Amino acid sequence: MAFTVLPTVNAVLNATAAVLLAAGYRMIRRGRRQAHRRLMLAAFAVSALFLVSYLVYHYQVGSVRFRGTGPIRTVYFTLLISHTILAAAVPPLAVVTLWRALKGRLEAHRRIARWALPIWLYVSASGVAVYWMLYRL
Repeated sequence: MAFTVLPTVNAVLNATAAVLLAAGYRMIRRGRRQAHRRLMLAAFAVSALFLVSYLVYHYQVGSVRFRGTGPIRTVYFTLLISHTILAAAVPPLAVVTLWRALKGRLEAHRRIARWALPIWLYVSASGVAVYWMLYRL
């Protein structure tokens, strides 16, 4: 398998998750629960697929060094640090949020979703930015 394609696949999965999350949020704000449910389940599945792909890639390749210099290096590492810290929170937040929704505990779901959604969106979008800076800049 050509592992070199996985960073691009991962960026596409992250971008897809961000779009699905935003669309899911929009649907619940419009009162469209079934559409919200489908979109959020899709976002969860895409994010899970991303995590597997990410782990496979880094298991095979290891870490990839950022080659930029000057101020962009500071921007990159600031973004990377915030992305990494928050990324560690996404799996448990996503699982608990999804679990509460599936169990019909909607008030508890809403309480955690208010935190989970913006963090998950930030991690998905910043993951695309990290990819772009690391592999395309």
